[in-house]
Amino acid sequence: MPHPTQLYQPVPDSRWPIVYSPRYNITFLGLEKLHPFDAGKWGKVISFLKEEKLLSDSMLVEAREASDEDLLVVHTRRYLNELKGNGHERDFMGDKRVYIMDVYNRHIYPGDRFAKQAIRRKVELEWGTEDGEYLQKVERNLGRALQEYRPDVVVYNAGTDVLEGDRLGGLAISAQGVVKRDELVFRIVRGHQLPILMVTSGGYQKRTARIIADSILNLYGLGLIGPASASVSAQNSDTPLLPPEVP
Repeated sequence: MPHPTQLYQPVPDSRWPIVYSPRYNITFLGLEKLHPFDAGKWGKVISFLKEEKLLSDSMLVEAREASDEDLLVVHTRRYLNELKGNGHERDFMGDKRVYIMDVYNRHIYPGDRFAKQAIRRKVELEWGTEDGEYLQKVERNLGRALQEYRPDVVVYNAGTDVLEGDRLGGLAISAQGVVKRDELVFRIVRGHQLPILMVTSGGYQKRTARIIADSILNLYGLGLIGPASASVSAQNSDTPLLPPEVP
């Protein structure tokens, strides 16, 4: 019997395939300003896109909060109680229906060696990897991954912790490199006639919101996102596009 849930909702054609909720932005008596992570970056991204006249509130899809019953479809109660790093990799360990490709600084990630076994295509980088090598490896390995496995939908975890100056990522990718990476991923996936869900993930600098907004504007300008492209993608798959979360 299908699991009853309120997460799915009809989306009018007038709305964009951009899922957002003001609840994504975390505040706690101003203490969030002392944390290296920009807890309000998602709201800033939306503000930047509004300033560019790309979006309005009526064009957004607001996320619904998952209930415990929803989460227990894929998580154990023990996991929800503990909420410990790399959940999606542990969730899909041994599940051949899911193909995980991950691009990461091999010296710091993933610390969970058991979860690492679930990564089907590991793209390991050295400290300080720059744009040229990074983009080449993303392009080559994504192409090979899609030759090895034909998915119903691609979930693209578009982290900005790869940016130069990010103390946790340890790489040296420029802002232009991040925008180019997102464009490259969308071009390859669209070229295979597959739907793609992009989530913004990690990134621990204050400038990441502007970069994410610039990337979305670039994808829109190239015709890679928008209501029309979302409609075409949905027609090519039996898998629904879900609301959000490999760098």
